[in-house]
Amino acid sequence: MTNQSDNSTDQVHHLRRMTLMWVILSVVADILFSIFVAPHVPPGRLTETAAKDQTDFNVLFEMAVPVLFGVWIYMSYSLIVWGDKRNSNQAFSGDAARTNMKTQVSWIVVTSVTVLFLAAFGTYALIVDHGSGGGEGPNPAFAPSGALKAETAALVGKATWSPGSKNVLPVQVIAQQWKFTYRYPTFGGMESSQLIVPADTTIAFNVTSLDVIHSFWAYQLGVKADANPQVNNVAFTTTKDPGNFIVRCSELCGIWHGSMFNNGKVESQADFENWATTTEAANAANTALLPAFAWTYTPDANGAAGGYYPDGTQTPYSTVETYGSKQPS
Repeated sequence: MTNQSDNSTDQVHHLRRMTLMWVILSVVADILFSIFVAPHVPPGRLTETAAKDQTDFNVLFEMAVPVLFGVWIYMSYSLIVWGDKRNSNQAFSGDAARTNMKTQVSWIVVTSVTVLFLAAFGTYALIVDHGSGGGEGPNPAFAPSGALKAETAALVGKATWSPGSKNVLPVQVIAQQWKFTYRYPTFGGMESSQLIVPADTTIAFNVTSLDVIHSFWAYQLGVKADANPQVNNVAFTTTKDPGNFIVRCSELCGIWHGSMFNNGKVESQADFENWATTTEAANAANTALLPAFAWTYTPDANGAAGGYYPDGTQTPYSTVETYGSKQPS
């Protein structure tokens, strides 16, 4: 007959062995991940938001590795050492395991601490990164310093930006079936079919739609915000070094949803200013035909029926709001 002391010693022996294997494998796996994988985890480091997202993903993965190895080691050890055909140990299975208070308390404490840490970590990352690149609606709660002032200045045509300044640069993202258009209130309200932004600058993306619900997703920038009609959805990020990125629509918006994407660039501040001022001058005649800059617009479609879409018996443009060319005189 095996006495209780022998069983207790045997439990400690097995627990020490599993713990040693778990610690060694977890440390080795996390070190290898941090060296060879972590630097290449998307979305990259083109902006501070993207870089912090990458760091968050790496932290979560490196926490998940010990959990994964803990499950694998316990299951494998149980099958090999305590299998009924090999050497069953009632202290680790059956009724003894179900009433083992140390095991139950340890499981509750470890999982609770892990979940609470992740909740605190996620909340901290959300706040310090000004919303973590997600759309915060028309009244953002986590706005960088000077952002709201820049937004107000943009609306009245007084927003300014120049190389070396710390001013927030507002950029309006206008989605419609099936393309994105970008408007720059700091440069006369001119529009561009390509998103160009300066390096080392905080950008306030003001995202809206002219028709159905879209979603502005600049993955490498770490920015994603829904584009809803008649809603200004604001998202922030701070660019770092020059580089290229892709903008996609991530909300099913119709038959050509899969083709709704274009390329963008983060350029040096000098190159961006040169592009912006040149484009503003070249597009001055077209910009004059656009409605005054606003956070949202009501679209206009000739020949359709409806309040904002008059039929052929009426004037070809809405008498309430317009988007597009002015009515011919």
